[in-house]
Amino acid sequence: MPTDIRVAVIYYSATGTVRSLAEAMVEGARETGAEVRLLRATETAPAEAIASRPDWQANLAATDHLPAPTLDHLRWADAIAIGCPTRFGNLATPISSFLETTGGLWFSDELADKLVGGFTSVSTAHGGHESTLLALTHIFHHWGSIIVPAGYIGDTLRGAGNPYGVSAHASYGRAAPSAQELAAARAYGSRLATVAGRYAVSREVTA
Repeated sequence: MPTDIRVAVIYYSATGTVRSLAEAMVEGARETGAEVRLLRATETAPAEAIASRPDWQANLAATDHLPAPTLDHLRWADAIAIGCPTRFGNLATPISSFLETTGGLWFSDELADKLVGGFTSVSTAHGGHESTLLALTHIFHHWGSIIVPAGYIGDTLRGAGNPYGVSAHASYGRAAPSAQELAAARAYGSRLATVAGRYAVSREVTA
């Protein structure tokens, strides 16, 4: 695989579950030799809501050093992974707000043929993880990007049980993400970077 593959892992996380998945995605992608940037979407929740949750405050403080995603990050990347918690079976506002700024890149075809994938977390077993990941693919389809699904590929991704991406089940009283979910995120990060590398080689051969 080419060693110059560039991967952007863009996420939003309130209390840290999706952050953990994002960090595992970064690990998996870097293991392939890719250059990876971890980017945290800007928080949009009111200060009083954040203040009501010590775990929310702590997670934001621990990740305050991370840059926010920009359109230039999307231009830079060969592969893009985007993750956020489920909100009513849909994307969380910090991620959707950022994605809504990409219209100019979409219109000029700058996101066409990027390799893309998604990850999420839910508080209940049927809380909308699949619909959130599928909502993200609506954006990817408009971009003209190439979706790399997690699939049921290998024991690690098959064991996680979500072919659309990677998801974690997180709620009060439940430790999350689980070791299995983190392993799936690492495997998915590796898969996304590897497929991006194969695609880059094929484009060079046919150029």
